[in-house]
Amino acid sequence: MPITPTPKIWMNGDLVDWDQAQVHVLTHTLHYGMGVFEGIRAYETADGPAIFRLTEHVERLFRSAHILGMEIPFTVAEIVEACKRTVASTGLPSCYVRPLAYYGYGEMGLNTLPCRVDVAVACWPWGAYLGEDALQKGVRMKISSWTRHDHNTMPPAAKTVGNYVNSSLAKVEALKAGYDEAIMLAPNGLVAECSGENIFAVRNGIILTPPLSAGALEGITQHSVMTIARDLGFDVRVDNLARSDLYVAEEIFVCGTAAEVSAVNSVDDRSVPCPGPRTRAIAEVYGRAVRAQDPRYAHWCELAV
Repeated sequence: MPITPTPKIWMNGDLVDWDQAQVHVLTHTLHYGMGVFEGIRAYETADGPAIFRLTEHVERLFRSAHILGMEIPFTVAEIVEACKRTVASTGLPSCYVRPLAYYGYGEMGLNTLPCRVDVAVACWPWGAYLGEDALQKGVRMKISSWTRHDHNTMPPAAKTVGNYVNSSLAKVEALKAGYDEAIMLAPNGLVAECSGENIFAVRNGIILTPPLSAGALEGITQHSVMTIARDLGFDVRVDNLARSDLYVAEEIFVCGTAAEVSAVNSVDDRSVPCPGPRTRAIAEVYGRAVRAQDPRYAHWCELAV
């Protein structure tokens, strides 16, 4: 999706003009992909823009950096405040928030030990990632020919810049084949996740989502959805899923910060009932929760003021 500029970007402690938020062409991460990032949303609420599960996202940013051995030169609290300042500077009622920690200019080569770590936070308007009608119409999914990373190849638990080459290959392959999104399998052939979302399938009335050991990212939206589903009285379990489970599922939906909660109408041209009753119920509560309209989940929303 095209990016709409906003007034400011936070860089290493300062809010700078959008057009001045620049990096050198020899920035280390641009060459080697060693960086970590987050995707977060701020939603319009009655009290102003609120950032959904902001602290949890920033904590995951720091965990990702720790996995890479990267030392972010700020605290969690400082990056939380940076996100709030950047959102407030946009004047937007809602927006997408992108914190990024990366190795900056000054060193080249695979040894990152002497590299400087830079941090930036940008915000911009971003609509529904899989389409405004993704919940009602559902999206067409394709099992990708690209396999999700093995844990000893690239750490899927870290939301790293380089890991998303794998995701991009799968996404573009699906789009070129006429589908909306790709489902990625682990090296053992079991379902891992989509190119940018966690996946849920309903079998025999039970909502199932793959374990982290399958190569899925520990999703914050996934955790939110599981909490909401259990509060609604649904049986939710973390368990293995085979591709054949998807073909015969009673419902399938995906979730993520960008995609929110989106229904799936088919996998490899096998139709799936869409949208199912569990998907609709979860999506309805999720939509209220992110806008601070459900007191049970008010603690998930942090005002950007």
